[in-house]
Amino acid sequence: MKCAFVGAGAVAEKYASGLEDSELRLTAVCDLDVDRAERLAADHGATAYSDLDTLFDAESAPLIVNLTSHAAHADVTSACLEADRHVFSEKPIALDADRALALVETAAGRGLALGCAPINHRCDAQRHARSFLDDGRFGPIRLGYAHAHVGRVTEWHDDPGSFLDVGPLYDGAVYPLSLLVSCFGPVETVRSADALDVWPDREDRAPGRPAHVEATVEFASGPIVRLTASLYAPHRSREFNSLELHGDDGSLYLADSGALAAERDTVSVGGAGRPYVAAPHPQPRRERRYLAGPERLASAVADGRIPIRSARRAAHVAAVCNAVETPAADGTTVPVPDAETDGLDASDLRPSSIRPSYRDATVRRTAETADRIGPPVRDAAIRLPRVGFGCSRYRDGEYVDRIDSIATALDAGYRLFDSAELYGNETRIGDLLDAPGSPDREGLFLIGKVWNTNHEHVSEACRGSLDELGIDAFDSYLLHWPEAWAHQGPLSDLASKPVAEREALTFPTDADGNPETVDVPLEATWQRLERLHERGLTRTLGVCNVSLPQLERIVDAARVPPAIVQVESHPYLPRTDLIEWCHARGIRVVAHSPLSAPGLLDEPPLREVADDHGVSPAVVALAFHVDRGVVPIPASNDSEHVVSNLAAARLRLTAADRERLATLEDPGFER
Repeated sequence: MKCAFVGAGAVAEKYASGLEDSELRLTAVCDLDVDRAERLAADHGATAYSDLDTLFDAESAPLIVNLTSHAAHADVTSACLEADRHVFSEKPIALDADRALALVETAAGRGLALGCAPINHRCDAQRHARSFLDDGRFGPIRLGYAHAHVGRVTEWHDDPGSFLDVGPLYDGAVYPLSLLVSCFGPVETVRSADALDVWPDREDRAPGRPAHVEATVEFASGPIVRLTASLYAPHRSREFNSLELHGDDGSLYLADSGALAAERDTVSVGGAGRPYVAAPHPQPRRERRYLAGPERLASAVADGRIPIRSARRAAHVAAVCNAVETPAADGTTVPVPDAETDGLDASDLRPSSIRPSYRDATVRRTAETADRIGPPVRDAAIRLPRVGFGCSRYRDGEYVDRIDSIATALDAGYRLFDSAELYGNETRIGDLLDAPGSPDREGLFLIGKVWNTNHEHVSEACRGSLDELGIDAFDSYLLHWPEAWAHQGPLSDLASKPVAEREALTFPTDADGNPETVDVPLEATWQRLERLHERGLTRTLGVCNVSLPQLERIVDAARVPPAIVQVESHPYLPRTDLIEWCHARGIRVVAHSPLSAPGLLDEPPLREVADDHGVSPAVVALAFHVDRGVVPIPASNDSEHVVSNLAAARLRLTAADRERLATLEDPGFER
């Protein structure tokens, strides 16, 4: 679609930087400074103008991108709408709420699309934060703190006049306010507000509006947020554009509400009674372009839709800013007009939930998802997180308590948890999942496993694990090993039993000290698992620690084929043949023990790749799996390692990296 830029300043350069890879074609640039317009136009083969009417007469571009100064936005948008052009405007949409609403009404009346920045609610860090709000872990959000420290624009901007004229609300506060409105719906009242004319004496130019504003705003849906917007507090202060939200059962911290990309530590989560832990975005870093807003608007128009939703949200934010600017001296609340008179509610202003659910979900291999889900898999393959968390209590032959680290993993944002009756801690995990600060069940993918001694007692084992976890069904229930051992009775709550007793229950031996096996065909055990699926006790089935011939036997005999195969895998033992066989049939592969192979993390090729990317060898060892579409399930009792392991999903390996890691394959590897 053809478009024209109105305004050719610094922000226009940022928008223009995405044009080369865009479906939008810049055909005209208009600016009162004709030299500036000509420079930008020349860079993109466009025509320069210094007058809007002349541009309208000469150009057919249906979309105008309004990049003028803050105070000029409303006038320019109005003129463009009157000329029957779709408009995407930089923020704010207007400095006056009535004017903003009039623009929305004009667009709707003329059948024109009208959009407005910021687009922060669609960026990765903010969507990731939203996923935590959606999964129920915090309980009702009641209190928040939002900062918008624009900083002393005279020190960092070449042309600070527009910023000084409008003050910190309309340039800075719109970021957290827009995001909050997208999450919680409209602001109902401004409970209190204050403004300070604080500014350094040495500055020649002073703000035209108060340089520092504080307000307490109340959303119709309940949350109360203290907002601080400042031109005086430096933009490099500890709290720049942050947002902190507190609920009954936990807290969320977003370091930058206006971020265009999700850095490793942009989002942090604190479960009930637990300290904050970083919650890395589980995808490689992706930065949204400034041009993404106009592109989305243009795409909607091309599809026959005429969106004005972001403009309505921007108009509401303008109304909030207006209300904050009129603090009630007698302490009474200030209503936000359009929240009262237009009947705005959460459904008008808030996008649909983006709850991350992995239950019964499928993935398709498309160009859009190619970089996200690894190698091709059949359409019916279940959707899994890129990295999961292993709940085994075994480490180097010793039993360790995993509950604190599982709590950390929940806060950090792990969605897949690998449990088993052998681990003996299902009761404790169940208590954790039932405690305040844990996600809703729908946001998690829970794996259970039946132990070797229960091949003939699969139903009892599964029901026992479900009871201990306090859930109705597993997302996947797996056969822990293909070999069957002699039944020793139920394996409930093993962690509470003395070590000798648990060993006797789980590792029966014959007179020679070897495992006491029983003759139970693998196919018969799989049939018992299928009956669990029929009863709705598990949504999918899987198997662990199998060879490819054993897996082929199961698939040939199965009415319900395995959805997951879990095997030990790492660069020493890549299991390439098995993984390719599984992926060709829509079976997802989970890698256990991805970091514990002796000597692996000290291997020079692994360390060289890690050094090249500025990460730890463990991160590379995990990225090795993610790169192949395999889900590693590391475990750690170190909170920093828990976070780093999840962040491994963000690392993109190069072809050269893959070649170096391939040299580590050891066909003779044995523990």
